[in-house]
Amino acid sequence: MDLVNFENIMKMYCQDIVLDKVLAMDEKDRNRILRQCDFLDFSFLKALNDKESERGLIEPIRTMKLSEIEEKKDYFENIGIEAIKAGKVGALVLAGGMGTRLGSEHAKGMFDIGLTKPVYIFQRMFENMMDVVDKTGTWIPLFIMTSLFNDREIKEFLAEHKCFGYNPKYVKFFVQDMSPCVDTDGNILFSKPDEFAMSPNGNGGFYSSMMNAGLDEYAKENGIEYINVFAIDNVLQRIADPIFVGATIDSGCATGAKVVKKSDPGEKVGSICLEDGMPSVIEYYDMTEELLEQKDADGEPAYEYGVILNYLFRLKDMDSIARKEMPVHVVKKKVPYLEKSDSSPTGYILVKPDEPNAYKLETLTLDFVRMMGSCLPFEVIREREFAPIKNAMGVDSVQSARNMLLAIGYEL
Repeated sequence: MDLVNFENIMKMYCQDIVLDKVLAMDEKDRNRILRQCDFLDFSFLKALNDKESERGLIEPIRTMKLSEIEEKKDYFENIGIEAIKAGKVGALVLAGGMGTRLGSEHAKGMFDIGLTKPVYIFQRMFENMMDVVDKTGTWIPLFIMTSLFNDREIKEFLAEHKCFGYNPKYVKFFVQDMSPCVDTDGNILFSKPDEFAMSPNGNGGFYSSMMNAGLDEYAKENGIEYINVFAIDNVLQRIADPIFVGATIDSGCATGAKVVKKSDPGEKVGSICLEDGMPSVIEYYDMTEELLEQKDADGEPAYEYGVILNYLFRLKDMDSIARKEMPVHVVKKKVPYLEKSDSSPTGYILVKPDEPNAYKLETLTLDFVRMMGSCLPFEVIREREFAPIKNAMGVDSVQSARNMLLAIGYEL
Protein backbone atom coordinates (compact mmCIF):
# COMPACT_ATOMS: atom_id res chain seq x y z
CA MET A 1 0.00 0.00 0.00
CA ASP A 2 1.33 3.46 -0.80
CA LEU A 3 1.41 6.26 1.74
CA VAL A 4 -1.38 8.30 0.10
CA ASN A 5 -3.84 5.37 0.28
CA PHE A 6 -2.78 4.68 3.85
CA GLU A 7 -3.42 8.29 4.89
CA ASN A 8 -6.85 8.24 3.25
CA ILE A 9 -7.82 5.01 5.00
CA MET A 10 -6.61 6.23 8.39
CA LYS A 11 -8.63 9.45 8.01
CA MET A 12 -11.70 7.54 6.80
CA TYR A 13 -11.72 5.41 9.97
CA CYS A 14 -10.73 8.21 12.41
CA GLN A 15 -7.28 6.74 13.10
CA ASP A 16 -5.57 10.11 13.55
CA ILE A 17 -3.45 8.95 16.50
CA VAL A 18 -2.20 5.96 14.50
CA LEU A 19 -1.54 8.08 11.42
CA ASP A 20 0.58 10.52 13.42
CA LYS A 21 2.64 7.65 14.83
CA VAL A 22 3.28 6.17 11.40
CA LEU A 23 4.14 9.52 9.80
CA ALA A 24 6.66 10.11 12.61
CA MET A 25 8.48 6.82 11.88
CA ASP A 26 11.69 6.60 9.90
CA GLU A 27 11.27 5.45 6.29
CA LYS A 28 12.28 1.82 6.94
CA ASP A 29 9.71 1.27 9.73
CA ARG A 30 7.01 3.16 7.84
CA ASN A 31 7.53 1.02 4.74
CA ARG A 32 7.23 -2.12 6.84
CA ILE A 33 3.86 -0.90 8.14
CA LEU A 34 2.69 -0.10 4.61
CA ARG A 35 3.66 -3.59 3.39
CA GLN A 36 1.70 -5.09 6.26
CA CYS A 37 -1.36 -3.09 5.23
CA ASP A 38 -1.62 -5.16 2.04
CA PHE A 39 -2.78 -8.08 4.21
CA LEU A 40 -5.22 -6.13 6.39
CA ASP A 41 -8.92 -5.51 5.82
CA PHE A 42 -9.52 -2.07 7.32
CA SER A 43 -13.19 -2.11 6.29
CA PHE A 44 -13.79 -4.22 9.41
CA LEU A 45 -13.27 -1.03 11.44
CA LYS A 46 -16.75 0.08 10.39
CA ALA A 47 -18.12 -2.51 12.82
CA LEU A 48 -16.90 -0.40 15.75
CA ASN A 49 -19.62 2.14 14.99
CA ASP A 50 -22.30 -0.39 14.08
CA LYS A 51 -24.68 -1.58 16.70
CA GLU A 52 -24.55 -5.37 17.13
CA SER A 53 -27.86 -6.51 15.67
CA GLU A 54 -30.23 -8.38 17.95
CA ARG A 55 -31.01 -12.02 17.26
CA GLY A 56 -34.16 -12.68 15.25
CA LEU A 57 -36.93 -15.15 16.05
CA ILE A 58 -35.27 -18.48 16.93
CA GLU A 59 -37.20 -21.65 16.03
CA PRO A 60 -36.33 -25.34 15.68
CA ILE A 61 -35.15 -26.69 12.33
CA ARG A 62 -35.80 -30.19 11.06
CA THR A 63 -32.69 -32.38 11.29
CA MET A 64 -32.08 -35.48 9.18
CA LYS A 65 -31.58 -38.05 11.94
CA LEU A 66 -29.53 -41.23 12.02
CA SER A 67 -32.50 -43.54 11.40
CA GLU A 68 -33.48 -41.71 8.20
CA ILE A 69 -29.87 -41.59 7.01
CA GLU A 70 -29.45 -45.33 7.60
CA GLU A 71 -32.59 -46.04 5.58
CA LYS A 72 -31.28 -44.16 2.53
CA LYS A 73 -27.57 -44.70 3.14
CA ASP A 74 -26.82 -46.55 -0.12
CA TYR A 75 -28.88 -44.10 -2.17
CA PHE A 76 -27.10 -41.08 -0.70
CA GLU A 77 -23.68 -42.70 -0.97
CA ASN A 78 -24.13 -43.44 -4.67
CA ILE A 79 -25.04 -39.81 -5.36
CA GLY A 80 -22.01 -38.64 -3.36
CA ILE A 81 -19.58 -41.04 -5.02
CA GLU A 82 -20.81 -40.02 -8.45
CA ALA A 83 -20.27 -36.32 -7.62
CA ILE A 84 -16.78 -37.00 -6.22
CA LYS A 85 -15.75 -39.09 -9.24
CA ALA A 86 -16.96 -36.29 -11.50
CA GLY A 87 -14.59 -33.88 -9.68
CA LYS A 88 -17.45 -31.78 -8.30
CA VAL A 89 -16.34 -31.93 -4.64
CA GLY A 90 -13.44 -30.12 -2.99
CA ALA A 91 -12.42 -29.69 0.66
CA LEU A 92 -11.19 -26.68 2.61
CA VAL A 93 -9.53 -26.92 6.03
CA LEU A 94 -9.37 -24.01 8.46
CA ALA A 95 -5.77 -24.58 9.57
CA GLY A 96 -4.65 -21.10 10.61
CA GLY A 97 -5.00 -21.68 14.35
CA MET A 98 -2.02 -22.00 16.67
CA GLY A 99 -1.52 -24.66 19.35
CA THR A 100 -1.07 -22.10 22.13
CA ARG A 101 -3.70 -23.62 24.42
CA LEU A 102 -2.04 -27.00 23.98
CA GLY A 103 1.31 -25.62 25.11
CA SER A 104 2.72 -25.41 21.57
CA GLU A 105 4.08 -22.42 19.68
CA HIS A 106 3.40 -24.05 16.32
CA ALA A 107 0.36 -24.47 14.08
CA LYS A 108 -2.27 -26.64 15.76
CA GLY A 109 -2.23 -29.13 12.88
CA MET A 110 1.41 -29.90 13.68
CA PHE A 111 0.61 -31.03 17.22
CA ASP A 112 1.63 -34.61 18.03
CA ILE A 113 -1.06 -36.61 19.87
CA GLY A 114 0.77 -39.94 19.69
CA LEU A 115 1.60 -42.07 22.72
CA THR A 116 4.04 -44.67 21.37
CA LYS A 117 4.73 -43.03 17.99
CA PRO A 118 4.23 -39.63 16.34
CA VAL A 119 0.61 -39.00 15.28
CA TYR A 120 0.01 -35.47 14.09
CA ILE A 121 -3.35 -33.72 13.76
CA PHE A 122 -2.57 -33.04 10.09
CA GLN A 123 -1.78 -36.73 9.68
CA ARG A 124 -5.23 -37.69 10.95
CA MET A 125 -6.82 -35.28 8.46
CA PHE A 126 -5.01 -36.84 5.50
CA GLU A 127 -5.72 -40.36 6.73
CA ASN A 128 -9.43 -39.56 6.88
CA MET A 129 -9.31 -38.08 3.39
CA MET A 130 -7.54 -41.18 2.07
CA ASP A 131 -10.54 -43.27 3.15
CA VAL A 132 -12.61 -41.47 0.51
CA VAL A 133 -9.82 -41.53 -2.09
CA ASP A 134 -9.55 -45.31 -1.65
CA LYS A 135 -13.32 -45.75 -1.89
CA THR A 136 -13.84 -43.55 -4.96
CA GLY A 137 -10.50 -43.81 -6.72
CA THR A 138 -10.51 -40.00 -6.91
CA TRP A 139 -8.26 -37.39 -5.32
CA ILE A 140 -10.21 -34.63 -3.57
CA PRO A 141 -8.82 -31.12 -4.25
CA LEU A 142 -7.84 -29.75 -0.82
CA PHE A 143 -7.51 -26.05 0.00
CA ILE A 144 -5.51 -25.36 3.18
CA MET A 145 -6.15 -21.99 4.80
CA THR A 146 -3.12 -20.92 6.85
CA SER A 147 -2.38 -17.63 8.60
CA LEU A 148 0.44 -15.10 8.31
CA PHE A 149 1.76 -16.56 11.56
CA ASN A 150 2.13 -20.16 10.36
CA ASP A 151 1.91 -20.32 6.56
CA ARG A 152 5.59 -21.04 6.03
CA GLU A 153 5.94 -23.64 8.77
CA ILE A 154 2.80 -25.51 7.66
CA LYS A 155 4.09 -25.71 4.08
CA GLU A 156 7.51 -26.89 5.27
CA PHE A 157 6.00 -29.41 7.70
CA LEU A 158 3.72 -30.96 5.08
CA ALA A 159 6.52 -31.00 2.49
CA GLU A 160 8.78 -32.77 5.01
CA HIS A 161 6.08 -35.39 5.69
CA LYS A 162 5.07 -35.59 1.99
CA CYS A 163 1.46 -34.73 2.91
CA PHE A 164 1.30 -38.09 4.72
CA GLY A 165 0.83 -39.90 1.42
CA TYR A 166 -1.70 -37.48 -0.11
CA ASN A 167 -0.97 -36.39 -3.68
CA PRO A 168 0.49 -32.84 -3.33
CA LYS A 169 -0.76 -31.98 -6.82
CA TYR A 170 -4.24 -31.69 -5.28
CA VAL A 171 -3.20 -29.52 -2.31
CA LYS A 172 -3.41 -25.72 -2.56
CA PHE A 173 -2.48 -23.23 0.17
CA PHE A 174 -3.76 -19.74 0.84
CA VAL A 175 -3.35 -17.26 3.68
CA GLN A 176 -6.34 -16.02 5.65
CA ASP A 177 -6.98 -12.30 5.51
CA MET A 178 -6.20 -10.35 8.66
CA SER A 179 -7.99 -7.57 10.52
CA PRO A 180 -6.46 -4.96 12.84
CA CYS A 181 -6.90 -5.20 16.62
CA VAL A 182 -8.06 -2.02 18.34
CA ASP A 183 -8.09 -0.70 21.90
CA THR A 184 -11.32 0.16 23.68
CA ASP A 185 -11.15 3.69 22.22
CA GLY A 186 -11.09 2.25 18.70
CA ASN A 187 -7.41 2.98 17.94
CA ILE A 188 -5.35 0.33 16.13
CA LEU A 189 -2.81 -1.25 18.49
CA PHE A 190 0.86 -1.89 17.76
CA SER A 191 2.53 -5.23 18.58
CA LYS A 192 5.99 -3.91 17.60
CA PRO A 193 7.26 -0.38 16.90
CA ASP A 194 6.87 -1.13 13.17
CA GLU A 195 3.97 -3.59 13.21
CA PHE A 196 0.24 -3.41 13.87
CA ALA A 197 -1.42 -5.88 16.23
CA MET A 198 -3.59 -8.03 14.00
CA SER A 199 -5.57 -11.25 14.01
CA PRO A 200 -7.17 -13.56 11.42
CA ASN A 201 -10.54 -12.25 10.23
CA GLY A 202 -12.60 -15.08 11.75
CA ASN A 203 -13.69 -18.47 10.43
CA GLY A 204 -16.33 -16.81 8.24
CA GLY A 205 -13.58 -15.19 6.16
CA PHE A 206 -12.51 -18.42 4.47
CA TYR A 207 -14.12 -17.71 1.09
CA SER A 208 -13.13 -14.04 0.79
CA SER A 209 -9.55 -15.10 1.62
CA MET A 210 -9.77 -17.89 -0.96
CA MET A 211 -11.00 -15.38 -3.54
CA ASN A 212 -8.18 -12.96 -2.75
CA ALA A 213 -5.76 -15.80 -3.48
CA GLY A 214 -7.48 -16.49 -6.82
CA LEU A 215 -8.39 -20.03 -5.80
CA ASP A 216 -12.11 -19.54 -6.36
CA GLU A 217 -11.33 -19.29 -10.07
CA TYR A 218 -9.15 -22.41 -9.83
CA ALA A 219 -12.09 -24.26 -8.24
CA LYS A 220 -14.50 -23.18 -10.99
CA GLU A 221 -12.06 -23.98 -13.79
CA ASN A 222 -11.65 -27.48 -12.36
CA GLY A 223 -15.39 -28.13 -12.19
CA ILE A 224 -15.77 -28.01 -8.40
CA GLU A 225 -19.39 -27.33 -7.41
CA TYR A 226 -19.31 -28.13 -3.67
CA ILE A 227 -16.69 -27.42 -1.01
CA ASN A 228 -16.56 -29.27 2.31
CA VAL A 229 -15.33 -26.75 4.90
CA PHE A 230 -14.03 -28.12 8.21
CA ALA A 231 -11.84 -27.29 11.20
CA ILE A 232 -8.39 -28.83 11.62
CA ASP A 233 -8.79 -29.75 15.29
CA ASN A 234 -11.33 -32.60 14.98
CA VAL A 235 -9.26 -35.79 14.61
CA LEU A 236 -12.32 -37.95 13.80
CA GLN A 237 -13.49 -35.61 11.06
CA ARG A 238 -14.98 -37.36 8.02
CA ILE A 239 -14.10 -35.25 4.99
CA ALA A 240 -15.92 -35.31 1.63
CA ASP A 241 -18.05 -38.06 3.16
CA PRO A 242 -20.02 -39.48 0.19
CA ILE A 243 -23.19 -40.09 2.27
CA PHE A 244 -23.22 -36.51 3.56
CA VAL A 245 -22.39 -35.13 0.12
CA GLY A 246 -25.13 -37.21 -1.50
CA ALA A 247 -27.77 -36.31 1.09
CA THR A 248 -27.03 -32.59 0.70
CA ILE A 249 -27.15 -32.72 -3.08
CA ASP A 250 -30.37 -34.76 -2.99
CA SER A 251 -31.98 -32.25 -0.59
CA GLY A 252 -31.41 -29.38 -3.01
CA CYS A 253 -30.07 -27.27 -0.13
CA ALA A 254 -27.23 -24.81 -0.66
CA THR A 255 -25.59 -26.02 2.56
CA GLY A 256 -25.22 -29.21 4.54
CA ALA A 257 -24.21 -29.09 8.21
CA LYS A 258 -23.01 -32.09 10.18
CA VAL A 259 -24.46 -32.07 13.69
CA VAL A 260 -24.26 -34.26 16.80
CA LYS A 261 -26.76 -34.74 19.59
CA LYS A 262 -25.44 -32.55 22.41
CA SER A 263 -23.93 -34.30 25.43
CA ASP A 264 -25.87 -31.89 27.65
CA PRO A 265 -27.95 -28.74 27.00
CA GLY A 266 -25.07 -26.46 27.98
CA GLU A 267 -22.38 -28.09 25.82
CA LYS A 268 -20.16 -25.43 24.26
CA VAL A 269 -21.24 -25.94 20.66
CA GLY A 270 -23.50 -23.85 18.45
CA SER A 271 -27.08 -25.10 18.08
CA ILE A 272 -28.54 -25.51 14.60
CA CYS A 273 -31.84 -23.62 14.28
CA LEU A 274 -33.97 -21.30 12.18
CA GLU A 275 -33.64 -17.54 12.68
CA ASP A 276 -36.43 -15.48 11.15
CA GLY A 277 -37.18 -18.51 9.01
CA MET A 278 -33.61 -18.91 7.70
CA PRO A 279 -31.16 -21.67 8.73
CA SER A 280 -28.77 -20.39 11.34
CA VAL A 281 -26.56 -21.31 14.27
CA ILE A 282 -26.99 -19.87 17.73
CA GLU A 283 -23.89 -19.99 19.91
CA TYR A 284 -24.07 -21.69 23.31
CA TYR A 285 -23.56 -18.38 25.14
CA ASP A 286 -26.62 -16.90 23.40
CA MET A 287 -28.93 -19.76 24.43
CA THR A 288 -31.51 -18.54 26.93
CA GLU A 289 -33.11 -20.72 29.61
CA GLU A 290 -36.34 -20.56 27.63
CA LEU A 291 -34.63 -21.97 24.52
CA LEU A 292 -32.82 -24.65 26.53
CA GLU A 293 -36.10 -25.85 28.02
CA GLN A 294 -38.15 -25.71 24.81
CA LYS A 295 -39.45 -29.05 23.42
CA ASP A 296 -40.27 -30.06 19.85
CA ALA A 297 -43.43 -31.88 18.65
CA ASP A 298 -41.98 -35.22 19.82
CA GLY A 299 -41.27 -33.93 23.31
CA GLU A 300 -37.50 -33.83 22.69
CA PRO A 301 -35.31 -30.77 23.35
CA ALA A 302 -35.90 -28.39 20.45
CA TYR A 303 -32.23 -27.42 20.15
CA GLU A 304 -30.47 -30.67 20.99
CA TYR A 305 -28.23 -30.77 17.91
CA GLY A 306 -24.91 -28.94 17.84
CA VAL A 307 -22.78 -28.11 14.80
CA ILE A 308 -19.27 -29.59 14.58
CA LEU A 309 -17.93 -27.09 11.99
CA ASN A 310 -18.19 -29.47 9.07
CA TYR A 311 -20.20 -27.87 6.27
CA LEU A 312 -20.81 -28.58 2.60
CA PHE A 313 -21.29 -25.32 0.68
CA ARG A 314 -22.51 -24.99 -2.90
CA LEU A 315 -19.96 -22.90 -4.79
CA LYS A 316 -22.39 -20.83 -6.89
CA ASP A 317 -24.18 -19.69 -3.71
CA MET A 318 -20.86 -18.84 -2.03
CA ASP A 319 -20.13 -16.59 -4.99
CA SER A 320 -23.36 -14.65 -4.54
CA ILE A 321 -22.66 -14.20 -0.81
CA ALA A 322 -19.17 -12.91 -1.60
CA ARG A 323 -20.79 -9.94 -3.33
CA LYS A 324 -22.58 -9.02 -0.12
CA GLU A 325 -21.18 -7.60 3.11
CA MET A 326 -20.67 -10.18 5.84
CA PRO A 327 -21.58 -9.13 9.40
CA VAL A 328 -18.49 -8.30 11.45
CA HIS A 329 -18.48 -9.27 15.13
CA VAL A 330 -16.61 -7.20 17.70
CA VAL A 331 -15.10 -9.54 20.27
CA LYS A 332 -13.28 -8.44 23.41
CA LYS A 333 -10.03 -10.39 23.82
CA LYS A 334 -6.60 -10.23 25.44
CA VAL A 335 -4.27 -8.58 22.93
CA PRO A 336 -0.58 -7.86 23.68
CA TYR A 337 0.32 -4.25 22.87
CA LEU A 338 3.20 -1.78 22.99
CA GLU A 339 3.42 0.81 25.72
CA LYS A 340 5.96 3.61 26.13
CA SER A 341 8.60 2.94 28.80
CA ASP A 342 11.56 5.11 29.78
CA SER A 343 13.25 2.07 31.35
CA SER A 344 13.37 0.14 28.08
CA PRO A 345 16.31 0.63 25.66
CA THR A 346 13.83 0.76 22.78
CA GLY A 347 11.50 3.16 24.59
CA TYR A 348 8.70 0.56 24.53
CA ILE A 349 7.65 -2.58 26.38
CA LEU A 350 5.25 -5.27 25.22
CA VAL A 351 2.35 -5.57 27.67
CA LYS A 352 0.66 -8.97 27.91
CA PRO A 353 -2.67 -8.29 29.66
CA ASP A 354 -4.28 -10.71 32.12
CA GLU A 355 -7.79 -9.56 31.21
CA PRO A 356 -9.47 -8.72 27.89
CA ASN A 357 -8.26 -5.27 26.89
CA ALA A 358 -9.01 -4.85 23.20
CA TYR A 359 -11.28 -5.80 20.34
CA LYS A 360 -10.75 -8.32 17.59
CA LEU A 361 -12.94 -8.01 14.52
CA GLU A 362 -14.20 -11.28 13.05
CA THR A 363 -16.62 -12.81 10.59
CA LEU A 364 -18.26 -16.11 11.58
CA THR A 365 -19.20 -19.22 9.62
CA LEU A 366 -22.63 -19.18 11.29
CA ASP A 367 -23.45 -16.00 9.35
CA PHE A 368 -22.31 -17.70 6.17
CA VAL A 369 -24.75 -20.54 6.85
CA ARG A 370 -27.61 -18.10 7.35
CA MET A 371 -26.80 -16.15 4.19
CA MET A 372 -26.74 -19.35 2.10
CA GLY A 373 -30.53 -19.50 2.56
CA SER A 374 -31.08 -23.26 2.92
CA CYS A 375 -29.41 -25.96 4.98
CA LEU A 376 -29.66 -29.69 5.62
CA PRO A 377 -28.72 -30.49 9.24
CA PHE A 378 -27.25 -34.00 9.02
CA GLU A 379 -26.81 -36.03 12.21
CA VAL A 380 -23.61 -38.02 12.76
CA ILE A 381 -22.45 -40.28 15.59
CA ARG A 382 -20.26 -38.37 18.03
CA GLU A 383 -18.02 -41.35 18.84
CA ARG A 384 -17.17 -41.73 15.16
CA GLU A 385 -16.94 -38.15 13.98
CA PHE A 386 -16.43 -35.59 16.73
CA ALA A 387 -13.21 -35.52 18.74
CA PRO A 388 -12.12 -31.85 18.80
CA ILE A 389 -8.84 -30.82 20.42
CA LYS A 390 -9.30 -27.37 21.92
CA ASN A 391 -7.80 -27.65 25.40
CA ALA A 392 -4.74 -29.20 27.01
CA MET A 393 -6.87 -30.98 29.63
CA GLY A 394 -10.50 -31.72 30.43
CA VAL A 395 -13.37 -31.45 27.93
CA ASP A 396 -12.43 -31.43 24.22
CA SER A 397 -8.81 -32.00 25.10
CA VAL A 398 -5.84 -33.96 23.81
CA GLN A 399 -6.69 -36.76 26.26
CA SER A 400 -10.37 -36.94 25.39
CA ALA A 401 -9.49 -37.12 21.68
CA ARG A 402 -6.94 -39.85 22.36
CA ASN A 403 -9.53 -41.85 24.29
CA MET A 404 -11.98 -41.61 21.39
CA LEU A 405 -9.35 -42.68 18.87
CA LEU A 406 -8.34 -45.64 21.04
CA ALA A 407 -12.02 -46.61 21.39
CA ILE A 408 -12.30 -47.10 17.62
CA GLY A 409 -9.11 -49.15 17.53
CA TYR A 410 -6.71 -46.48 16.26
CA GLU A 411 -3.09 -47.05 17.35
CA LEU A 412 -1.46 -44.16 19.15
